[in-house]
Amino acid sequence: MALTIDLTLDCKDAKLLAGFWKTALGYVDEPPPAPFATREEWFASFDLPADDSVDDAAWLCDPDGPGPRLSLLKVPEPKTVKNRLHIDVRVPGHGTPEERWARIRAKSEQLVKAGGTTVEEFDGHHIVMADPEGNEFCVAAARPDS
Repeated sequence: MALTIDLTLDCKDAKLLAGFWKTALGYVDEPPPAPFATREEWFASFDLPADDSVDDAAWLCDPDGPGPRLSLLKVPEPKTVKNRLHIDVRVPGHGTPEERWARIRAKSEQLVKAGGTTVEEFDGHHIVMADPEGNEFCVAAARPDS
C-alpha cells in the first residue's frame, strides 16, 4: 500500500500564502483534528513558547480528498535560493494544444491577480511562476492520463 504525503512550505506570512495557494489549487482550510472545534483550541493543547501563534501556520486540503495536504509554516529566515521541490499546478481539460495553452494562460493570469508573478513562459507548454514570497511553481496542462 502506498503512503500519503503532506507538503510543507516554509514562509514569512502563512495567512498571505494560504490565500494564494487556495486560489491556485482550489483548496480549503483544513478542519482542526478531532476532538477540537477550532485550530486555536488545537494549538492551545500544545506546550509551545508564548510567542508562537496559530497565525504562524495554515493547513490546507483538497476539498475532494485525493490531493496532498499543504501546510504553511512561518520560519524566521527568508527564502534565499531556488526551491529544491516545486509544485506543478495542473490545469484540467483536454482539447487542442491551443485550447490547453489558453487555459494555462488564463490560470496564470488569475494567479498574477492573486499576488503571483510570471518568471518565464515556455510557449505552448508551461509557465514558471512564483508565489507572493518567491516560491517557484509551474502552471501546465493536466497529464493526459488524468
